[in-house]
Amino acid sequence: MINSGTLYIVATPIGNLQDITQRALAIFSQVDLIAAEDTRHSGLLLSHYGIKKPFFALHDHNEQQKADVLVEKLQQGSNIALISDAGTPLISDPGFHLVRKCRQADIKVVPLPGACAAITALCASGIASDRFCFEGFLPAKSKARRDKLENLSEEDRTLIFYESTHRILDTLADIEMLMGAERYVVLAREITKTWETICGDQVGNLLKWLAQDNNRTKGEMVLIIEGKPKLETEQWDPKAIKALQLISQELPLKKAASIVATLYDYKKNALYQYGLAHLSEKF
Repeated sequence: MINSGTLYIVATPIGNLQDITQRALAIFSQVDLIAAEDTRHSGLLLSHYGIKKPFFALHDHNEQQKADVLVEKLQQGSNIALISDAGTPLISDPGFHLVRKCRQADIKVVPLPGACAAITALCASGIASDRFCFEGFLPAKSKARRDKLENLSEEDRTLIFYESTHRILDTLADIEMLMGAERYVVLAREITKTWETICGDQVGNLLKWLAQDNNRTKGEMVLIIEGKPKLETEQWDPKAIKALQLISQELPLKKAASIVATLYDYKKNALYQYGLAHLSEKF
């Protein structure tokens, strides 16, 4: 009886070639085959490390069909490394169907830790990292994107997204509209590369900063949004809440919140959100 081979999930650098691990290089040298998202790109990457191995193309458009071919090779004793173009496979990259089929077939799956843009950016963001949710890429179409952001607007965990250079301004504008101009956001661009930039600010200010230089919207991007703060009634000065109630009878809630926030040294968006949640049914 032939012993099944092993599927190795191997992370590759996201920009800086020095971020490859010694263990990854050892596995590349030992396996019989490398399943790659883009075989040409990965061939150039591995040639940098002096590694030559047969490649098997596995990408979003063929994974569900080709996964069976790889499972058969593994069952016949081949050892295979799975890589993506950059970073950790399966994280907004192909590999899920292959890994699931391997586990269903009782084939050993070994993950090798390494570079991941989402986690690398989160660690440097200054935003809470004890609880977070990774949402991958937002929808390309504006309505679907806004629906998604609206559904997440009440989420109190840190939100992490990947975003493309040609949509980043529209996405930030949607965040400002749906979550408020004061929601804190970090944009991490070109992580580990020469022009790495990590900028955090209230989303309204961040939009203005990006508009000053088109180069600031270029490159691979990770977007990190601070979760919505939990607002409890006892956090607010009762006098401030009373003032908000009274002023809201004469002015729009947003304007009233701005006035009261100035008087009592609160963040106006936080006070506005409180008003939406607790006062809207009264006025």
